[in-house]
Amino acid sequence: MGSMTLHIPFDNSYARLPDRFYVRQDPVPVAEPRLLALNEVLARDLGLDPAALASPEGLAMLAGNAVPEGAEPLAQAYAGHQFGGWNPRLGDGRAILLGEVVDAQGRRRDIQLKGSGRTPFSRMGDGRAWVGPVLREFVVSEAMHAMGVPTTRALSAVATGETIRRERAYPGAVLARVASSHIRVGTFQYFYARNDMEALAALTDHVLSRHYPEAEGAMGLLRAVVDRQARLVAQWMSLGFIHGVMNTDNMAVSGETIDYGPCAFMDAYHPDTVFSSIDAHGRYAYRQQPQVAAWNLAQLATALLPLMGNEAAIPEATEVVQGLAPIYAAEWTRRFAAKLGLDPEDPQVQPLATRLLDQMAATGADFTITFRALAEGTDLPDLLAAQPEFQQWRKDWEAKSPDLAAMRRANPAIIPRNHRVEAMIQAAVEGDLGPLEDLRAALADPFEPDPRFDHLRVPPQEEEKVLQTFCGT
Repeated sequence: MGSMTLHIPFDNSYARLPDRFYVRQDPVPVAEPRLLALNEVLARDLGLDPAALASPEGLAMLAGNAVPEGAEPLAQAYAGHQFGGWNPRLGDGRAILLGEVVDAQGRRRDIQLKGSGRTPFSRMGDGRAWVGPVLREFVVSEAMHAMGVPTTRALSAVATGETIRRERAYPGAVLARVASSHIRVGTFQYFYARNDMEALAALTDHVLSRHYPEAEGAMGLLRAVVDRQARLVAQWMSLGFIHGVMNTDNMAVSGETIDYGPCAFMDAYHPDTVFSSIDAHGRYAYRQQPQVAAWNLAQLATALLPLMGNEAAIPEATEVVQGLAPIYAAEWTRRFAAKLGLDPEDPQVQPLATRLLDQMAATGADFTITFRALAEGTDLPDLLAAQPEFQQWRKDWEAKSPDLAAMRRANPAIIPRNHRVEAMIQAAVEGDLGPLEDLRAALADPFEPDPRFDHLRVPPQEEEKVLQTFCGT
């Protein structure tokens, strides 16, 4: 490649694991790369120069057309339960891990290209992505980060100049995704299913040293992951976020939100809300998320059993997984206490929050707007405000002198609403990146909104409502 001004200080720990953890492969080059979005703040956090990333050679790397010095590109192997059905071999079918860098804070971060072409794990797929899911993941994952949710990050979105066939022809794109790792519950399942105890032990050691240095052994790892996931899902619930496809291969053991496929934030609140076009039975509905997390972690426990002592370890492992429920409940209470400006130790928090949510579900009140209006002291959704039960609830809540400033820090004014994301994608397909820039700017600080973006706070009109979201594969 010659000498690059773009220097990336790679240090690739995953590539040092045994060969059966991955397939070494370069990304597949694309026709005409063009930068759609670059996350300059994240670039600097990673110790990278944004100007160099935006240069032709930087663009070549972000598109998969050139492999920078020190990268060791690979597709990771993993398995997974998809909608409860077991698949023993999934793996990165359209993603390549370029390598890892240690960022300014000393944190190890993966740089992965998503939509980078076929790999041995692609099955029937083309290994590509189209601009819609790439820009949705870019906007939503960065909004989640701005709201303080542990998540993978988006470094860049690059148009490929190629056409992708889905239901119809779409313009192709590649996402550069940053994560503290891409190791999944399904990675453990992959080696357990193969009865490969040596690999299972190596993976466990790798994850412990990388993510949970304070934990000991496989049981310690399970306990740490259960704790992290319980807190993560409680945070999703407090924001009205629906992941949409909580398969075991889409659950990162780091506790970061990963794989923004058919994800969505609710507009009108209802606990049974489902968006994903492929979730026919509501397995991954909003209210199901804590139970699904527990189910997924039971699969992790099963995969770790050989390292924990097999049958003898079952009672303790079961207890650890069942411990998700109380950790989740405590974190849910803490999050909703903050949303309501109350002391988390107040025993009334849980009943007050539940009463409000029940009223919201009954009236179809907008999740984000209702909580933000309470925090700002502005008008509440009409149908909700008119209910005698709500008026009584409000009296009970106000009697506790809620802290409105704390509420504004806990309740985003603005979220990436589905209809806005869809309109942004449509505009980008037609070559207009204005709506993308607006959404990125508006969501950079969701708690202190810029009045210029007030229109992005408005819930969808009837004809604007998005009822289904799609995976993009």
